Amino acid sequence: MTRRIDALDVLRGVAIMGTLGTNIWIFTNPGGPAELMGLGGDIGVVETFLRFLSNGKFLGLLTLLFGIGLELQYRSAVRKGMTWPGRYLWRATLLFAEGALHYILIFEFDVLMGYAITSMIVAYLIGRSDRIARIWMIAAGTVLVSLVGLLTLGLLASGGRAFTSTATTLYTQDGWTDQVASRLQQFLLYRLELVFIVPLGVVLFLLGSRLLRAGVFDERGAGLRRKLILVGLGVAAPLNLLTSFAGLAWFAVDRYILAPLVALGLLGLISSIVLGMRGSPGVVRTAIANVGRMALSCYVFQNLVAGALCYGWGLGLAAELDWLRPWWVPVAWAGICLLFVMLTSLWLRRFERGPLELAWQWAYQAPWAKRAEVTDQTSRKTPPSTAGPSTPPKAG
Repeated sequence: MTRRIDALDVLRGVAIMGTLGTNIWIFTNPGGPAELMGLGGDIGVVETFLRFLSNGKFLGLLTLLFGIGLELQYRSAVRKGMTWPGRYLWRATLLFAEGALHYILIFEFDVLMGYAITSMIVAYLIGRSDRIARIWMIAAGTVLVSLVGLLTLGLLASGGRAFTSTATTLYTQDGWTDQVASRLQQFLLYRLELVFIVPLGVVLFLLGSRLLRAGVFDERGAGLRRKLILVGLGVAAPLNLLTSFAGLAWFAVDRYILAPLVALGLLGLISSIVLGMRGSPGVVRTAIANVGRMALSCYVFQNLVAGALCYGWGLGLAAELDWLRPWWVPVAWAGICLLFVMLTSLWLRRFERGPLELAWQWAYQAPWAKRAEVTDQTSRKTPPSTAGPSTPPKAG
């Protein structure tokens, strides 16, 4: 059981740092989110390859891990005899609220809102039969492939020039409040990605649940992990590399179809490495696992720091160092990762959870803690029964 938990923490840590590997290209571009995936213009060979290394893959891995976490919470509720989904819906509501605040205050491409919506759907499916799960996975997968196919055909027909960007000072000179206002004004535009994230999430949440049941983190799952590595890294990764260089028209196939398949290979590979380790965890593994233990805090923190470093309301490095692009971008990613690796190690010496995780736990338990307090006070005020004198015990 310990190794299994360690594997999940390491996987979460890798997924969080890898997600920053995708987002850092947005923060470091003077055009900001309008330049997502280079939609605002052409990028060079080096930058295309560097983006290929992270784009969509670690988001897919994080999505699989959310599904695994949902399965673990379902099992816990069953063991305790609790109603399902019951309190989990409150948990999903908190996740949505967290995502909404993260979107408005920090980052246009928040994924937590999409995960919250997906978890509310999958919560009603997690305990159903494998047949029901397969039907939903096929249905959601069909919707996803259809949407990606239509978008790709449209982009091919337009020569990959459907997206254009205009010069803006929003991320280089304007203030933080201007960015907040922009996110509110363009809410539908920036949240349009949920159309892809939700069906993809349904597939990967349910797949993650089924992989856990199949023993992907156990010794008996060695064969399963090898298959995941073969499919994800042996087949999907080369195709993913091809679509990365095939032109902007293929970005949806690259991000929403092939990258999640590569994520399966990463899941198999990292799990095999962690489960194959013997002895006490080393410094690197412990550092990555610490990030995984504080995944929510690190996800929000890394985007906040990236904004402070790159945007005009902060140090403005996106504009100042644009002449060094793409070379300075991996350095910025590594520096931010090193920063929160050190901070998580220091924090976890004193606390069991990260700061946002602690706030989350309080908010999650608050309604039931209040209810329990009211019940306890009511029971104390209830007068003793007046049905009649009690029968005294008989003498022995």
